[in-house]
Amino acid sequence: MGVVLAAMGAFVFVRVERSLTATVNRDLHAQLEEIRRHAESGGGPSEPLVDPETHVLSQFLDGNGRLLSSGGLTLRPLLSAAEARRVIAGAQITRDGDVPGLAGDWRLVAEPLTFGNRHVAVLVTSSLRERNDTLAHLLLQLVIAGVAGVALAVLVGYWLATRALRPVEAMRVEAAAISSATSPTRLPVPEPHDEIRRLGETLNAMLDRIGDAIEHERRFVADVSHELRTPLSLLKAELDLALSRPRSREDLQAAVRSASAETDRLVSITEDMLLIARSDQGELPLRVERLDAAEFAEAVAGRFASRAATEQREIRVEVPPRTTFDGDRLRLEQALGNLVDNALVHGRGEIVVRAARVSGSVEFHVTDEGPGFGSAFAERAFDRFSRADDSRSGGGTGLGLAIVELVARAHRGTAGASAEGRGADVWIRLPEAQRDELTKA
Repeated sequence: MGVVLAAMGAFVFVRVERSLTATVNRDLHAQLEEIRRHAESGGGPSEPLVDPETHVLSQFLDGNGRLLSSGGLTLRPLLSAAEARRVIAGAQITRDGDVPGLAGDWRLVAEPLTFGNRHVAVLVTSSLRERNDTLAHLLLQLVIAGVAGVALAVLVGYWLATRALRPVEAMRVEAAAISSATSPTRLPVPEPHDEIRRLGETLNAMLDRIGDAIEHERRFVADVSHELRTPLSLLKAELDLALSRPRSREDLQAAVRSASAETDRLVSITEDMLLIARSDQGELPLRVERLDAAEFAEAVAGRFASRAATEQREIRVEVPPRTTFDGDRLRLEQALGNLVDNALVHGRGEIVVRAARVSGSVEFHVTDEGPGFGSAFAERAFDRFSRADDSRSGGGTGLGLAIVELVARAHRGTAGASAEGRGADVWIRLPEAQRDELTKA
């Protein structure tokens, strides 16, 4: 504001100064024109032509710089002999300066003039005191107005800024009081539909996401604690029972086998949670290679063939020949294996592992003939620790499908489950060619 007011003041000052100077120049040229008309009417240079009370003085000089007339005042010549000759020769001289014998600044204008057959230099000079006094007064007023304007702008600007930022301060105070224990609290949003309101709405949306994440983590910790408590309790019970009294070799072997099974379950849960944690941190490493879909599906199905035969069920593979894709074999075998394991635990009848090309991607479907997914559970089937207790029975931690989705996302693919028709249909979709992209990632 100070710079703006200074620029405006300088503009006004320069315009007024030029206007006043132009007025002085017009007066001087008017006097010269009057002298010229007097000369044309036959007047002589020795006659006083200008009233000293008007602060406009005149002089007439010959070619040698001698003073012929001084407008009624006795002053020495205001032009040198050389300047007088230049004026008589046709030049015009305009300058500001002092007039010997008179106070203040004066403006002088000299022009050639002819009286009859005589060529002389005539000059008129006017005092600049009134112009300078006016400019000094104007400058003082501009400085006072500028200082007052800046002070007023500071006060008004501070008031407006404080008023405009009051909602921000209210949001800051509320935000400082928010913690995980008060997560439902949200920031106050001002009434006007402006940037501050949009900022508050954006921050509240962020707090909603943070609250959901905190609640999700709480549920995750609770579910993990529950899942670990069961095998640990069973493991401790088996060991305590084995140590409670002397037991036969067969009894001890049975207890050790049971403890080993519970330990395997603990290891499986721990590895699954470690995989989920690394995926959440964006640190899931992939060793990408070109894979044959048929050979890959057969290998996964072969791992579960003995188990399926024990349950008198069949695993069939349907993959078109020469179907290839890029991916991490170990991670994808874990994901597809989770789908087959899910079908063995929760489904019934024949299990089919199918693969097909779909719009630049390869889809692996695992279907069974069991009760299938309910429409409500299909929407949360890939959530961590989710189970369809109402529609599908069996054990498990509820992490299998969650890991399938994490592996799919790591490969820039997707996972899904269908709630339509009889039996479960769960799939994983992977881009067909992405070795360079995944290697860079």
